[in-house]
Amino acid sequence: MDISVLNLFVAVVRQGSFAAVARDHNVDPSSVSRAIASLEAELGIRLFQRTTRKLSTTEAGIAYFERVESLIEELQQANAIAADVSGQPKGTLRMTASVAFGLKRIVPLLPRFEAQYPELTVDLLLSDSVVDLLSEQVDIAVRLGLMADSTLMAQRLMPVTYRVCASPEYLANKGRPQQPEEIAQHNCLLFPLAGFRSQWIFRSEDGETCNVAVKGKIVISNAIALQQCAISGMGLALLPHWLVDSDIQTGALVDVLPSYQVTATDFSSSAWLVYPSRSYVPLKVRSMMNFLKENVASVG
Repeated sequence: MDISVLNLFVAVVRQGSFAAVARDHNVDPSSVSRAIASLEAELGIRLFQRTTRKLSTTEAGIAYFERVESLIEELQQANAIAADVSGQPKGTLRMTASVAFGLKRIVPLLPRFEAQYPELTVDLLLSDSVVDLLSEQVDIAVRLGLMADSTLMAQRLMPVTYRVCASPEYLANKGRPQQPEEIAQHNCLLFPLAGFRSQWIFRSEDGETCNVAVKGKIVISNAIALQQCAISGMGLALLPHWLVDSDIQTGALVDVLPSYQVTATDFSSSAWLVYPSRSYVPLKVRSMMNFLKENVASVG
């Protein structure tokens, strides 16, 4: 039985779409359909129910998937172990991160990584959506914030702190807040996540906290776009240090309340390296994690 066909079968069950699997494997959807049809003919069972609107796994297909999935993972792990014997990471590393973090902190490091690991190909998926690592066959993800309980493994990459920023022109025209409560009177540039859009939390040097309700006319789902709006003088923005510290150093932005810690959710926010929970972590994944830990904080 062709292992590549079984890989396609597992991917189709996970993603529920021939077209999505075809995109991931850079093949025509009809070739995926033909591969699944040949597997069904070989097994003598129907694995999927197909309609013009929906693809669903049959009861037999689910039972087959539950047995085959673990076998495929064992085989992939065996392949990884064998490949790692050489001591040089090889193959393709599929990785995902948010658009802003990827552009600002990972992409600038890729030339150095490529020089250090010439036999490793990096497939970097930048997305502000939470990518399912298993269904998308992603080896490692960088995620921001607090880590929820999960079957995934996680290692802290770096702490993340936030700044309330504005351009010098905005502060000259609208005035600079002296206390957190004054921010409620300003136009704020908002990120459409829980907390970020409704209130910002401040903590003073003596440990007292206060929640400030925020409002504004601009809501954008990308941190780089909010950064550019802030530089353009459109309002106050709550942005992570890794994105705006260089702008503060050049004077393009001002840290409005530098004596306060600020967040929209929790003061213990971090960037995390997240990878599927497996008994063996391939050398290519370990190499990228160690490389990022050593270098990502220095990108500026």
